[in-house]
Amino acid sequence: MEKPQVELREDVRSYLEASFLAETEDEDKCRQDFNGLMETLASPPMYTTLRLNTLKLSREEIKDIISEDLRMVYKNRNWDPPQIFLHPSLEDVLVIENRGPKQLKQMEKEVVIDHNCGMAVLRGADIFVQGIIGAPANMMSGDMVSVYIDLDGKCLKGDMQPMGGSKFHVGNGVAQFSRDNIFKTKPTPSGVGILMSEPLYEAPCLSDLRPDLILAQNLPSIICTHVLDPQPGERILDMCAAPGGKTTHIASKMKNKGEVVAIDRSDQKVDKIQANLDRWGLTCVTCHACDALKIPIVPAGGSVNFPEIPTEYFDRVLLDVPCSALGQRPSLKNQITLNSLKSYSGYQRKFIRKAVQLLRPGGVLVYSTCTVTLEENEKQVIWVLENFPDLQLTAQVPHLGSHGRQCSGLSKNLQQLLQMFDPSCDESHDSMAVYDKDTIGFFIAKFTKIKS
Repeated sequence: MEKPQVELREDVRSYLEASFLAETEDEDKCRQDFNGLMETLASPPMYTTLRLNTLKLSREEIKDIISEDLRMVYKNRNWDPPQIFLHPSLEDVLVIENRGPKQLKQMEKEVVIDHNCGMAVLRGADIFVQGIIGAPANMMSGDMVSVYIDLDGKCLKGDMQPMGGSKFHVGNGVAQFSRDNIFKTKPTPSGVGILMSEPLYEAPCLSDLRPDLILAQNLPSIICTHVLDPQPGERILDMCAAPGGKTTHIASKMKNKGEVVAIDRSDQKVDKIQANLDRWGLTCVTCHACDALKIPIVPAGGSVNFPEIPTEYFDRVLLDVPCSALGQRPSLKNQITLNSLKSYSGYQRKFIRKAVQLLRPGGVLVYSTCTVTLEENEKQVIWVLENFPDLQLTAQVPHLGSHGRQCSGLSKNLQQLLQMFDPSCDESHDSMAVYDKDTIGFFIAKFTKIKS
């Protein structure tokens, strides 16, 4: 079966490819690497990583509990139990090996879901009622159905006919409601609508699986907080905090001692951050719904009186900026426009300027994205070094990814200080384990603010 690639707008794809070609002398290899990246991003990682609440139990105790819970989940679906192991380098990470792709039968009855729902299914989720767009008129509870992603977005809510056009088979499952229950009952039922018993990729469904002990998080995001290295008693700013995985990690590594300020734009996002904190029993964080770029900065010397924050107040700042998110996996289709793609680097620089103002001399700034573009990653580092002489690029610990990519203005030595997770890259150091390589696309840069 031919592997799919991420489907992008033609001008976006051409722009991305040209930006990579401009930084290399081997155009043929660059094109091959670019196509490999687009192919890899269309499939899910073959490992699920869970961050562990080691403030509550030891990593070994949590592993035993989750292993037993997952054994029962897999048994109920007639799957072989997964391989589960503690990450050898990260003390708070549990790794689960996924399986696939599998050969699938095509059932007579077809259910249609949207792209975002489909991507969640490929990473282990069941299908909630709200994600179902179309279903046959004769679908009844208990029926075995095939599930397809509508790649063209043409299926209308409630469609009954088999879908034409571009579609992708993500697996088979058992309908939990009839079609009439889903589309005609008021109010619409909630909960799981299709239980995915034969998914294309076998991955753990983590809904309600001990949320007080584990949090599903992509490995590079976990490493990002380890690189920040927050310490008990420090003042930490998580500047673009939602959905809160890194926020809970920061507070956990500080052993819930110190001051963490978490900011994101909407009340809904901040509520999700707070819910994660509550589940993990973390109390050293204050969450604020606001635009971080509009925070008033007052003279140094006082404490935070939100929304005002004193200049040079924080010991460390985590800046996981809004980005084009082209490193997310899986993604079969991305409709980002060229104008939108080009706008991100300028927008990100506004956050960087703010972060530098709020960071104390001697403090640490960690900049990260979940994208693969040079403009938002390596070229952004060049811009920082040119515009902020008091920031120095710093080595990262741990460094489990590959180094930064070749980019004009970035020396080989500086490339080595950057951490890039390119799941298609074969130029990683020899010791790189497959579970550290098979991740989303992600970029990390660490800066230290030099004392005057």
